[in-house]
Amino acid sequence: MPGEMKTPGPDHPITVEPNPARVTVRVGDKVVADTTSALSLRESTYPAVPYIPLADVDQTLLRATDTSTHCPFKGDASYYSLALADGELTDVVWTYREPYPAVAEIAGHVAFYPDKVEITESA
Repeated sequence: MPGEMKTPGPDHPITVEPNPARVTVRVGDKVVADTTSALSLRESTYPAVPYIPLADVDQTLLRATDTSTHCPFKGDASYYSLALADGELTDVVWTYREPYPAVAEIAGHVAFYPDKVEITESA
């Protein structure tokens, strides 16, 4: 059953803008993603989250999981684990396959938990 859809507003603003930086995601020495086409999603008082085009992620490392969560502002998120040589990092990547209209730009993009991987942004 789909959850309630809420529209961002003054009490819960959400913005999605092109991220001018080059965004690289690593686990140890392994580059998982590298892009100059990331989007930066800012939601309320949370830190900005880089959303990286799926095309710029090493998809051979992604393993879909059964985990899903719901955000009333963004929609239903699906999760991936990263299958690495030294083991699997579970549910460290998420995507909104059919995001709500307020954040439609993030379709086809993924985000990473910054406490599980190393995310760097450079000019």
